[in-house]
Amino acid sequence: MQLIQPQDIQLRLDRLVDQDVYMHLEMTTGAYAQHYDSSRHPASAFITNAAIRYTQGSISGEGPYRVGLKTTDGWVYAEGLTHIDEQEQDRLIMAGHDTQGKLVVALQLSREKF
Repeated sequence: MQLIQPQDIQLRLDRLVDQDVYMHLEMTTGAYAQHYDSSRHPASAFITNAAIRYTQGSISGEGPYRVGLKTTDGWVYAEGLTHIDEQEQDRLIMAGHDTQGKLVVALQLSREKF
């Protein structure tokens, strides 16, 4: 994975506007490893292969980044994104890693199911 280049992400988001895409979104604050540090509040969210269509997609921030997707009924967003899988050309795979390199948030978009 490579560090996010906001201009590249914006171009890729724009290419998917008004198309049916599948979304994978997950977030964790360490819920998988609470037994290592009981002082951490365990929280996580996970959704995969949710079909969405967005009318506007944008990336903001100075890094870590926030990606927002405006749908006809509301917004989907992921904050804390730091990296992109540069090998993927057909799917947009972004992740946010903490200072130890652990996954904190992931947002993935694809025309095909994951």
